[in-house]
Amino acid sequence: MLIIGLLTIAVGVLMPIMTNNPFGMTFRYVFAVGAALTLIARFMEPSAPAGTPVRIKRLMRLESWSSLLFCVAAFFAFYSAPVIRDWLAFTLAGAAIQIYSSIALNIAASKSAKK
Repeated sequence: MLIIGLLTIAVGVLMPIMTNNPFGMTFRYVFAVGAALTLIARFMEPSAPAGTPVRIKRLMRLESWSSLLFCVAAFFAFYSAPVIRDWLAFTLAGAAIQIYSSIALNIAASKSAKK
């Protein structure tokens, strides 16, 4: 469900860029569905088992924050309709956190596996 949500967010972001009418309503709904899917998927993920290093637990929590930022971006897509910069800024912030946490989580997991 998380992958589908992230792909839906990507489609929702690309729709105003690829079409002639950047302020159409369709991209907002597609983006909002993707944000909701990622938030639901993040909250349904199992928590880290006992004995997991604190760094890994924090990075897993940080991934949830990226989904929250996507939901805030979906809110601004509807609230400030003619202004693209608000929802795009929150989307970029969520994407940056998502990229950082996924890379750092893999590095931290491989380091803890070596120990």
